[in-house]
Amino acid sequence: MAEDINRGNGKEDAATRFFDGMVYEDQNLGGARMRVGWYFNRLRSMELAEILHRLDEQRRRTVSRRRDNGWQRYASPQLHPVLHGLRNAVPAATPAQRQAIEAAAQNTLRGQFSALGQTWPQRDPYTLFPPELWRLDPVTGRLWPGPKTHTFDIDFRHATGRGDVKYVWEMNRLQQLPPLAAHLLLTGDDQSRAAIEAAIESWHFANPPFRGVGWASGIEVALRAISLIVTLDLVGDRLGAATRKKIGEILAASAYWLPRFPSRFSSANNHLVAELAGEYLIGLAFGAEVARESLLAEVLKQILADGAGAEQTPTYAAFSAELFLLCAAAARQAGLPFPQPVEARLAAFANFAGWLPPKTSGFGDNDEGRVITLGGETDYVGSVAAAIRGFLRMPGSAPEPGDFRALFFGAPPRPAPVPNGLHTFTQGGLSVWRGEMNGRNVHLTYDHGPLGYLSIAAHGHADALSLILCIDGDPVLVDPGTWLYGSGGGWRDWFRSTPAHNTLNLEGKSQSIISGAFNWSHKAVATLVESEPGPHWRLCARHDGYKGRFGVVHQRAVTRDGDGILVTDQLLGGSRVAEIVFQLAADLHANRDGNIVTVLRGAEPLMTIHFPDAAIHIRSGGDTPGQGGWVSPRFGARQPAERLAWRGQVGEKGVVIRLAPSPPQTR
Repeated sequence: MAEDINRGNGKEDAATRFFDGMVYEDQNLGGARMRVGWYFNRLRSMELAEILHRLDEQRRRTVSRRRDNGWQRYASPQLHPVLHGLRNAVPAATPAQRQAIEAAAQNTLRGQFSALGQTWPQRDPYTLFPPELWRLDPVTGRLWPGPKTHTFDIDFRHATGRGDVKYVWEMNRLQQLPPLAAHLLLTGDDQSRAAIEAAIESWHFANPPFRGVGWASGIEVALRAISLIVTLDLVGDRLGAATRKKIGEILAASAYWLPRFPSRFSSANNHLVAELAGEYLIGLAFGAEVARESLLAEVLKQILADGAGAEQTPTYAAFSAELFLLCAAAARQAGLPFPQPVEARLAAFANFAGWLPPKTSGFGDNDEGRVITLGGETDYVGSVAAAIRGFLRMPGSAPEPGDFRALFFGAPPRPAPVPNGLHTFTQGGLSVWRGEMNGRNVHLTYDHGPLGYLSIAAHGHADALSLILCIDGDPVLVDPGTWLYGSGGGWRDWFRSTPAHNTLNLEGKSQSIISGAFNWSHKAVATLVESEPGPHWRLCARHDGYKGRFGVVHQRAVTRDGDGILVTDQLLGGSRVAEIVFQLAADLHANRDGNIVTVLRGAEPLMTIHFPDAAIHIRSGGDTPGQGGWVSPRFGARQPAERLAWRGQVGEKGVVIRLAPSPPQTR
């Protein structure tokens, strides 16, 4: 039946119609094109040990091109359940969860798929998974190289005209399958079973090892394997023997790939976590336990002691935490529970997440990476935190009613008080204040942490000493977000630059110097000077990012002042013309009266900002980076939004700006 849906019984015409006009580009690759600047900057970030590792990796890739192709080398072993309790948990789904699962499954069955701010062309329900689907970029309509090209010959890091590789990888993660499996388990819907078999048949046919873009990155190999393992644990007994065999072959090839081409040294961030999680879960599926100690070591490296993520981005921290959590659940069910320090780090992350504002994109990069998902969730960090609390039986906020992860890990057994007051996460470099001002609930975060993780700080932004402010649960002063990765060009640089964030910049320059889409040639070092709680709380931090180029150190103090917040910026060591920025959320606008700006949502005043004088510029949008304000509420989407910028002389005496929430309007 799987072959009938994909290629047989006259269905080829539907696939042809779907891909009519797409550009096929297997030819004229000519090998990976060198990008001298990129390689030079990347090399500067490497120690000698990493250089030697990279050279050996190239040797292993050369060997792989000659001998590792074809499914015949990767026979399916006997497969064992990994998440033993999952099959029994799904029938206990709440009505809201059942509804969410059905909606996700029906989208797939109708040939619909949306992710990363884009919607793929709709497919014929009779031809849901044509082989070319796994190579399609939905933005450009072009196809990435397929089975004719070895995966290591595909240059996915640099602009090729095909689009951002994240889009084609998103479909290859096969994360549509677990919702289909859950729907099949709940309803017995045979159409879902047929779709699962069709997807696996098509992927297996179109992506032999190690050909095409689907094998090009270890994190993608691992996430796809996890999707298949979860699907097997839910409905493996309802799939045909041929389908189970193909799943076993994909897992076997993945188990071969992952330990041979690991993300190490400067690349050992969330990619390594995913790879180790994939190895660990595949090992359990094969009846063995592998990569356990390496995985446990990464928990203690990538979730800091105070619960913050080492990569300086809450969403990547949540992604790593979800991977650790899934492995912890599998280990517990296998009678091999993770040690207490690992569970303590997961609990610390859940506590950290509980202090963050739920409706913001956080800070640093956010590419919407998920491990188990129905798609379209609005509070990923909160969902993972609730799943951890459910797994560890800790009190906390309940997840959204249709939350899919709660089926896997449970929900918090009882509510916990919402944290209030001032809390400083020393290792993570973030201070959060929650409380009431002028009849409003105010939520402020102050970033005084490092740029990012490891030598390249790949997912960090140049946002030291920046602020994020929410009023009554809604974003007001926001982080600009991410927009795009490989295809972002100059906009990628803008969204992670200092002038795009709510802090001070000099001459439009960033505190840290960008040297590639995921690299920096100079990193500002931030230092917390003071964190004083109490009714008149005070925070103070500084960074040295401008010291070498401008001879000054930026210091910012943030202090409660009655029903307002004073922001004092100083340049220690000299005086310079500076710009101080406040980026508004996209649904807000500003009115200026002299040196006072009122921020409004519609006709409702939310806050006034008192600047030193009237040298204030308010702009939104623009055709080129820096002309006005932009925010990216999710990966692949951006919106013009008003950016307030005060320009003037700043020295050691400093300048003071007052933020004052407006009292709520009476109705």
